[in-house]
Amino acid sequence: MNFQTDIATERGRDDAIRVGRQTIFQGDCLTRLGAIRDGSVDVVVTSPPYNIGINYRSYEDRMPRDMYLAWLAEIGRELFRVLAEDGSFFLNVGGTGSDPWLVMDVAGAFRGVFQLQNHITWVKSLAIGDDTLGHFKPITSRRFLNNNHETIFHFTKSGHTEIDRLAIGVPFKDKSNIARWGHANDKRCSGNVWFIPYETVRTKAQKFNHPAGFPVALPDRCIRLHGSGPLVVLDPFLGTGTTLVAAQRLGCDGIGIEIDAGYVSAAITRLRDEE
Repeated sequence: MNFQTDIATERGRDDAIRVGRQTIFQGDCLTRLGAIRDGSVDVVVTSPPYNIGINYRSYEDRMPRDMYLAWLAEIGRELFRVLAEDGSFFLNVGGTGSDPWLVMDVAGAFRGVFQLQNHITWVKSLAIGDDTLGHFKPITSRRFLNNNHETIFHFTKSGHTEIDRLAIGVPFKDKSNIARWGHANDKRCSGNVWFIPYETVRTKAQKFNHPAGFPVALPDRCIRLHGSGPLVVLDPFLGTGTTLVAAQRLGCDGIGIEIDAGYVSAAITRLRDEE
């Protein structure tokens, strides 16, 4: 029995949508996670609803804070169950100037289950001298700066999961360091600040009508950082399918869970375009 069939028929359920090596479940995140076998996932890359009033199609993004964090903690327990012992869980979270504690509160919801192994800053726009690289959503405020970055928390079960740092490495600026420090290749760890800009778009349709997606380069980098091999990738908040697009391009099996039928349709279209 192959992986996708095993996942889809767990507990007698065979309502999965399959495109290439990717499997999509439409429905509630917690309910659908229950169909996935213990320890069967290598990498989770996801971005949950931020609870800041984003206009999603089928989800009201304003829970009371305590209910929202309790819900995330319950999801965290399910993700811990399905994740392999040496697996990685990459959680992308954004915040606002008026709610600066939100990002850390979200991380804290997973603290009782996971170990925080790496704390990564995703830079979306960067000012260098008189120039600006990348894109951000401008705000009108007399108190807050534009928010040009988000956070990626890398959680693991033990805090000791080995990763492939050079898979997303960069060349040395000073080439003498290669021999001087005994490196086998012209590549070093790129660190925990990632500049990943969005592509320029001018319409909502170019963003697949989703208000809070991330670039394919982000899950691509997370998956490659975890390591190569026949990996199983999961995104329990799939949106329009970006994580599975990255998984498909990297030759990984993937599982996506999404509650909204319109976003599921967009994900299917994007994955079929990859075939």
